[in-house]
Amino acid sequence: MSGSSAPRRAAVLGHPVAHSLSPVLHRAAYDALGLDGWRYEAIDTTEEQLPAFVSSLDASWAGLSLTMPLKHAVIPLLDHVDPLANVVGAVNTLVVQPTGGRRPTFVGTNTDVHGLVAALREGLAERSVRSAVVLGAGATAASALASLAELGCTSPTVLVRSLGRTGGLQRAAHRMGVEPRFEVLDPSGAAVHDRLAGADVVVATLPSRAADPVADALATSGSTPGGVLLDVVYDPRPTALSVAWAAAGGTVVGGERMLLHQAAEQVRLMTGRPAPLAAMDAALESALVAA
Repeated sequence: MSGSSAPRRAAVLGHPVAHSLSPVLHRAAYDALGLDGWRYEAIDTTEEQLPAFVSSLDASWAGLSLTMPLKHAVIPLLDHVDPLANVVGAVNTLVVQPTGGRRPTFVGTNTDVHGLVAALREGLAERSVRSAVVLGAGATAASALASLAELGCTSPTVLVRSLGRTGGLQRAAHRMGVEPRFEVLDPSGAAVHDRLAGADVVVATLPSRAADPVADALATSGSTPGGVLLDVVYDPRPTALSVAWAAAGGTVVGGERMLLHQAAEQVRLMTGRPAPLAAMDAALESALVAA
């Protein structure tokens, strides 16, 4: 990727996207790297608006960060998709590569897996992962399966609200060569409590507050989880599930840690320079405290 300090543009796209902390992270990185004139914005973009936006990108752009539902919608608009993103079936990063011609090349990558692995390793502290549970079946759940496979667990349990909506995740799992077990998420069921309490790692990928019923049930179940919970949601912070997990004795890694590490990898891809992780971490913590 380009290592030039010539001013470039980048942005996070999604709908809604005003709440995103990606601008805080990327701008902190640009400042620490001395990339004068580099800009990073949050641009509200729907799935219908995405094709026109991508086609308008020129060589002044370094790249895009993409949130749902754009992680799937962007794939047909790309010139190349890296192998990991192709296997996972989700692109959260578009890198613009100038070609010297009129139109740059668009490359899709997935840094969510990197972010999940790095965040989980913070909580695992060298412990191995033999058993794991994933809550949810969306694009982030697919990245969670890939990250767990990298950490050594290729047969996690996936708890979902509807088995009928797991087709995409099942196809992604097949491409990865992992064999998850799919079960219905019944927060009040004893089996769910046993699954969570017995797992080395639990990755919650449900939308904000969607895991609250699980938190309520966990708080009254008497379960004593010994594993690591990573709830990808960071608003509200801490989530109800994180509070209940910590109160029951488990280890919690906040979703903001995944956000930090996936953004650091995006910075590396877009700028061609190692990400200034400490500066980004400090800016993120300041923003979260202010919020």
